[in-house]
Amino acid sequence: MRNNYILQTTDLSYNYSKNVQTLFDINLQVEKGSIYGFIGPNGSGKTTTLSLLLGLRNLQKGSIALFGKELKDDRINILKKVGTLIESPSFYGHLTARENLNVYRDVYGVDKNRVEEVLTLVDLSDTGRKKARHFSLGMKQRLAIALALLPNPELLILDEPTNGLDPNGIIELRGLIKKLNQELGITIIISSHILAEVEKMVTHIGIIFKGKMLFQGTLQELHGFQQKKAKLNLHTSDNPEAIKILHEYSPELSDEIFSLSYNSLQQIAEINRKLMKNNIDVYLLQPKGNNLEELFIDMTTNLS
Repeated sequence: MRNNYILQTTDLSYNYSKNVQTLFDINLQVEKGSIYGFIGPNGSGKTTTLSLLLGLRNLQKGSIALFGKELKDDRINILKKVGTLIESPSFYGHLTARENLNVYRDVYGVDKNRVEEVLTLVDLSDTGRKKARHFSLGMKQRLAIALALLPNPELLILDEPTNGLDPNGIIELRGLIKKLNQELGITIIISSHILAEVEKMVTHIGIIFKGKMLFQGTLQELHGFQQKKAKLNLHTSDNPEAIKILHEYSPELSDEIFSLSYNSLQQIAEINRKLMKNNIDVYLLQPKGNNLEELFIDMTTNLS
């Protein structure tokens, strides 16, 4: 295992029954200090994978290493360094934020100062006597993250943390996640089906679909992959003739607009020059780069 991987799985597979396989040879590689977006539609195998990582399901095939150690060899000590928010937040509605954390303080063996630290981190230190049941959904999510932070983890795993949040709640949570990563150096795994939101906060991406990994790499590598798929939309005074001139780019006609693939801004300029040289007026020259959602659709269209 490479030293910079805080988590690494090898050929991780899982069957719910003899005839139902959920995961197929999952090889996650999460670098220390990263924010890793583990994305895919509901039912793709994200939560099953996370459950295996936390020892909540029995390992059937493959291996899981955390902090350089095999999970099966030292599960209890390894998981002491992991904070989690899986599915619904766990807290008492009739207690305040501070009282909720104090309930768990002895379980994690931390002192009162740690409670105050995490309340400040998640911006809940001034909620006073307000009961948790009266919190907004965003506040409840931050309280759940505060609970996950109590043991001062090196790795934080968040399953669908933005589910149900309004735009302000999503922005607040995004800022908190970046703060925990950049200021405290916590490695964070975010599992989500909300691709557009994840793309705004992560450094690395893992795309899973129907239990199989389709892509894994840095956000920069993903953008490079997206660039290869980028399209240029054009509308000219003579589209049929323009398509002949630009045949090497394999243009595709759709109504009054045709599109072609491009690799760089310089190539766009070259295409424009060719058309002008042949006395064709250009009415529309519109680069259209794929975002993560569009790329995901492209990758999965033939797999559905």
